[in-house]
Amino acid sequence: MSKGVGLFPTEPVGRMCHYVQLSESLGYDNVWFGDSQNIWRESSTVMGAAAVGTKRIVFGTGVTNAVTRHQSLLASSWATLAEFTGGRVALGIGTGDSSLRTMGLKPLKLAELEESIRQLRMLFKGEKVVEPTSGAEYHLNYLTEPMKVPIYIAASAPKILQMSGRIADGVIVLVGTAPRFIEAALATIEKGAKESGRSLDDLHIVLWTPTAIGPDRTEARDLVRAHVSRVAIRPLPATVDPALEAAIERIRQSYDYYHHMDTEASHADLVPDELVDLFALAGTPDECARRLKEIESLGVDQVSIVPFVRPGQSKEPTIRQFAEIMAGL
Repeated sequence: MSKGVGLFPTEPVGRMCHYVQLSESLGYDNVWFGDSQNIWRESSTVMGAAAVGTKRIVFGTGVTNAVTRHQSLLASSWATLAEFTGGRVALGIGTGDSSLRTMGLKPLKLAELEESIRQLRMLFKGEKVVEPTSGAEYHLNYLTEPMKVPIYIAASAPKILQMSGRIADGVIVLVGTAPRFIEAALATIEKGAKESGRSLDDLHIVLWTPTAIGPDRTEARDLVRAHVSRVAIRPLPATVDPALEAAIERIRQSYDYYHHMDTEASHADLVPDELVDLFALAGTPDECARRLKEIESLGVDQVSIVPFVRPGQSKEPTIRQFAEIMAGL
């Protein structure tokens, strides 16, 4: 089971570059950057800067969308990054979340996302696609040969999990850390994979998890509540205990997308410990090691942590601690 790290560009570019270089030195396989233009720094700029001087780590988005970024822009950005890094890229895409909702826009429908991915693959091959509103054809004029850019779909709900299994190269799974949610997600992805004559072995499965590791279990739980709140209000492949539904509905009604993943967000205070246990990796090193050992047996290919710390604190200790735990599994 490999390891990845998800970074939201909440800090200056230089600090983001440091985290990437640190992650590569610690044996991380992937670094995934959040893409939400109104609340974080520009992901494509950060990835380009962070790629300088790296040799092995793979750069991805966790995740982008095909609304704020037109397919032609996405294709050109990723073809360029793939060229610069020697193919060390993984385009993570979804229906759109905070990048759209902070502007009052709705996420893409699944059929629209699928069509966007189809067009992206054509553009990466150097083929022409048709702009639906104008009817004009366009392509990446500078490509001299097809560019290999794996496309990962971020998924939580059953329908998009199944679609991901059918069409994606990889899946960024955001369903929590409880075995029954992971197992349900994998079964749904596998169902979609079979529709295209494939199996789970043909996809790279990344489990995306909010993470806080430290000696103070209460503090660790508090740090991940904001991210847990976002996971809990999504449709999921398994049911939550009915006793928790009222808490989830309160979170859903108060969620503020301008404080998406913000440890100080008011909606974080509404998350009970029971939801933290279902949807995060939070606690002492020993507790996190036990949970990771359990996850390892389920068949995911990578656990990618989203390290949470208090504002102004460095994510470096969490990145180091997770690497140490994984080395001991």
